[in-house]
Amino acid sequence: MHLGDLPLSYRLFLAGYRWRRSGPVAPAALRTSLDRCRVALVTTAGLVVRGDRPFDLQVRGGDWSWRTIPSTIEARALASYHRSDAFDRGPMAADVNVAFPIDSLKALVVAGVIGDAAPRHLSFMGSITAPARLVRESAPAAADLLVADQVDVALLVPV
Repeated sequence: MHLGDLPLSYRLFLAGYRWRRSGPVAPAALRTSLDRCRVALVTTAGLVVRGDRPFDLQVRGGDWSWRTIPSTIEARALASYHRSDAFDRGPMAADVNVAFPIDSLKALVVAGVIGDAAPRHLSFMGSITAPARLVRESAPAAADLLVADQVDVALLVPV
Protein backbone atom coordinates (compact mmCIF):
# COMPACT_ATOMS: atom_id res chain seq x y z
CA MET A 1 0.00 0.00 0.00
CA HIS A 2 1.18 3.51 -0.78
CA LEU A 3 0.30 6.80 0.89
CA GLY A 4 -1.73 7.75 -2.18
CA ASP A 5 -3.91 4.66 -1.68
CA LEU A 6 -5.17 5.92 1.68
CA PRO A 7 -8.42 7.88 2.04
CA LEU A 8 -7.99 11.67 1.91
CA SER A 9 -8.74 12.03 5.64
CA TYR A 10 -5.77 9.79 6.52
CA ARG A 11 -3.45 11.53 4.08
CA LEU A 12 -4.34 14.92 5.56
CA PHE A 13 -3.88 13.63 9.10
CA LEU A 14 -0.45 12.17 8.29
CA ALA A 15 0.64 15.33 6.48
CA GLY A 16 -0.06 17.47 9.55
CA TYR A 17 1.00 15.03 12.26
CA ARG A 18 3.97 16.10 14.42
CA TRP A 19 6.11 12.95 14.37
CA ARG A 20 8.39 12.37 17.35
CA ARG A 21 12.01 11.58 16.68
CA SER A 22 14.30 9.61 18.90
CA GLY A 23 17.79 8.32 18.51
CA PRO A 24 18.76 4.69 18.44
CA VAL A 25 18.54 2.71 21.65
CA ALA A 26 21.16 0.09 22.42
CA PRO A 27 19.69 -3.41 22.58
CA ALA A 28 19.52 -5.07 25.96
CA ALA A 29 21.38 -8.35 26.35
CA LEU A 30 19.75 -11.32 28.01
CA ARG A 31 21.33 -12.24 31.33
CA THR A 32 20.38 -15.89 30.96
CA SER A 33 19.38 -18.30 28.23
CA LEU A 34 15.88 -17.99 26.79
CA ASP A 35 14.87 -21.38 28.17
CA ARG A 36 15.29 -19.90 31.66
CA CYS A 37 13.59 -16.55 30.96
CA ARG A 38 10.20 -15.31 32.09
CA VAL A 39 8.38 -13.75 29.13
CA ALA A 40 5.55 -11.21 29.09
CA LEU A 41 3.40 -10.13 26.17
CA VAL A 42 2.75 -6.43 25.56
CA THR A 43 0.14 -5.65 22.94
CA THR A 44 -1.17 -2.39 21.48
CA ALA A 45 -4.45 -3.98 20.35
CA GLY A 46 -6.54 -2.37 23.09
CA LEU A 47 -7.46 -5.78 24.50
CA VAL A 48 -9.22 -6.23 27.83
CA VAL A 49 -10.60 -9.22 29.67
CA ARG A 50 -14.31 -9.35 28.86
CA GLY A 51 -16.20 -7.59 31.65
CA ASP A 52 -13.24 -5.43 32.69
CA ARG A 53 -13.12 -1.67 32.17
CA PRO A 54 -12.69 -0.98 28.42
CA PHE A 55 -10.34 1.61 27.02
CA ASP A 56 -11.97 5.02 26.70
CA LEU A 57 -12.44 5.62 22.98
CA GLN A 58 -13.39 9.26 23.59
CA VAL A 59 -10.06 10.42 25.08
CA ARG A 60 -8.63 13.04 22.77
CA GLY A 61 -5.26 11.81 21.51
CA GLY A 62 -5.91 8.27 22.74
CA ASP A 63 -6.35 6.51 26.06
CA TRP A 64 -2.86 6.29 27.55
CA SER A 65 -3.82 3.78 30.27
CA TRP A 66 -3.06 0.08 30.20
CA ARG A 67 -4.68 -3.15 31.34
CA THR A 68 -3.25 -6.34 32.79
CA ILE A 69 -4.19 -9.69 31.33
CA PRO A 70 -3.61 -12.80 33.45
CA SER A 71 -1.39 -15.51 32.01
CA THR A 72 -4.15 -18.06 32.59
CA ILE A 73 -6.51 -16.27 30.18
CA GLU A 74 -8.14 -18.07 27.29
CA ALA A 75 -7.85 -16.05 24.07
CA ARG A 76 -11.63 -16.07 23.54
CA ALA A 77 -12.06 -14.24 26.87
CA LEU A 78 -10.54 -11.05 25.44
CA ALA A 79 -12.31 -8.14 23.75
CA SER A 80 -10.74 -5.40 21.64
CA TYR A 81 -11.42 -1.71 22.21
CA HIS A 82 -8.92 -0.36 19.70
CA ARG A 83 -9.96 3.07 18.50
CA SER A 84 -8.29 3.14 15.09
CA ASP A 85 -10.24 2.19 12.01
CA ALA A 86 -7.07 2.19 9.91
CA PHE A 87 -6.45 -1.55 10.01
CA ASP A 88 -8.28 -4.73 9.06
CA ARG A 89 -9.90 -6.14 12.21
CA GLY A 90 -10.83 -9.41 10.49
CA PRO A 91 -7.75 -11.46 11.39
CA MET A 92 -7.85 -10.34 15.04
CA ALA A 93 -11.60 -11.05 15.24
CA ALA A 94 -10.99 -14.54 13.86
CA ASP A 95 -8.11 -15.26 16.25
CA VAL A 96 -6.98 -12.81 18.93
CA ASN A 97 -3.60 -14.62 18.97
CA VAL A 98 -2.71 -12.46 15.94
CA ALA A 99 -2.43 -9.50 18.33
CA PHE A 100 -1.85 -11.36 21.59
CA PRO A 101 -0.12 -14.71 20.97
CA ILE A 102 -0.97 -16.23 24.34
CA ASP A 103 -1.53 -19.73 22.95
CA SER A 104 1.89 -19.69 21.26
CA LEU A 105 3.51 -18.40 24.45
CA LYS A 106 1.95 -21.24 26.45
CA ALA A 107 3.16 -23.76 23.84
CA LEU A 108 6.71 -22.36 24.06
CA VAL A 109 6.66 -22.87 27.83
CA VAL A 110 5.46 -26.47 27.44
CA ALA A 111 8.14 -27.13 24.79
CA GLY A 112 10.84 -25.72 27.06
CA VAL A 113 11.82 -22.98 24.61
CA ILE A 114 11.16 -20.34 27.26
CA GLY A 115 11.32 -20.80 30.99
CA ASP A 116 7.99 -19.37 32.07
CA ALA A 117 5.19 -17.01 31.11
CA ALA A 118 4.79 -13.92 33.26
CA PRO A 119 1.80 -14.04 35.60
CA ARG A 120 0.45 -10.86 33.97
CA HIS A 121 0.71 -9.42 30.48
CA LEU A 122 0.01 -5.86 29.34
CA SER A 123 -2.39 -4.31 26.88
CA PHE A 124 -2.23 -0.73 25.64
CA MET A 125 -4.36 1.18 23.20
CA GLY A 126 -2.67 1.65 19.85
CA SER A 127 -3.03 4.74 17.71
CA ILE A 128 -2.19 7.17 20.51
CA THR A 129 -1.61 10.44 18.72
CA ALA A 130 -0.81 12.40 21.89
CA PRO A 131 1.66 10.10 23.68
CA ALA A 132 3.10 12.46 26.34
CA ARG A 133 1.16 10.93 29.26
CA LEU A 134 1.87 7.44 27.96
CA VAL A 135 5.60 8.16 27.96
CA ARG A 136 5.59 10.09 31.24
CA GLU A 137 3.14 8.02 33.32
CA SER A 138 1.90 4.76 31.83
CA ALA A 139 5.07 3.28 30.37
CA PRO A 140 7.16 3.69 33.56
CA ALA A 141 4.35 2.21 35.70
CA ALA A 142 3.96 -0.70 33.29
CA ALA A 143 7.73 -1.27 33.32
CA ASP A 144 7.65 -1.31 37.13
CA LEU A 145 4.96 -4.02 37.01
CA LEU A 146 7.10 -6.14 34.69
CA VAL A 147 10.09 -5.71 36.99
CA ALA A 148 7.94 -6.69 40.00
CA ASP A 149 6.85 -9.81 38.09
CA GLN A 150 10.54 -10.61 37.43
CA VAL A 151 10.10 -10.50 33.66
CA ASP A 152 13.26 -11.09 31.64
CA VAL A 153 11.80 -10.56 28.17
CA ALA A 154 8.83 -8.45 27.06
CA LEU A 155 7.55 -9.28 23.61
CA LEU A 156 5.91 -6.24 22.01
CA VAL A 157 3.09 -7.10 19.62
CA PRO A 158 2.18 -3.82 17.89
CA VAL A 159 -1.14 -3.44 16.09
